[in-house]
Amino acid sequence: MSKANVIECNHLAKSYEDGELKVDVLEDVNLQVQRAERVAIVGRSGAGKSTLLHLLGGLDVATQGEVIIGGINIAKISETKRAKLRNRSLGFVYQFHHLLPEFTAVENVAMPLMLRGTKPIDAIEKASFVLQQVGLKDRMHHRPVELSGGERQRAAFARALVTEPKCVLADEPTGNLDNYNAERLHDLMIELNETHQTSFVIVTHDETLAQRMDRVLTLDAGKLKN
Repeated sequence: MSKANVIECNHLAKSYEDGELKVDVLEDVNLQVQRAERVAIVGRSGAGKSTLLHLLGGLDVATQGEVIIGGINIAKISETKRAKLRNRSLGFVYQFHHLLPEFTAVENVAMPLMLRGTKPIDAIEKASFVLQQVGLKDRMHHRPVELSGGERQRAAFARALVTEPKCVLADEPTGNLDNYNAERLHDLMIELNETHQTSFVIVTHDETLAQRMDRVLTLDAGKLKN
């Protein structure tokens, strides 16, 4: 592994058993993502893009191959250590924001910090700062139901970034947004990438977003292609 790689996978494969039928989703996938690099993964629906993202994030277990995050092979550490590594090194953004409805935006964003043991007052202060960075200074004390779709997704980005991850894994982050809000989120991702040197691996059907990445890779028939 190059020290410049924040995340990589080698000869990754994933299959499922469906009765007597074996379904191969991924086959011999290799990917290296360097610091501050922006990578888009495209492909038809059902090609396994979300599965690949889950494997890269240690949220699912590969059938074969290895995933290395920050120099650590995640298959060789305990689930407790994997959870800590995810919290320290990765941020996650999904098509649906997954904000907790009973908490305000700032409380939602502070949650990953509190889970790692940060004092609540310090976590709220850091969350407030990140929400200001994503343009939600005046909305941080609103609950998700009181935010627009674009605001909720920006809050989800703030939550992913509050731990200062080395890499953000995003699964269709603009899939539920109109063109205006999608474009604003595109700009935000580029700005955050350049300001914080955060890497992005983005699964998307959004061609405009994909073309703003450093690399666009296609997942087809279980294989990742340039």
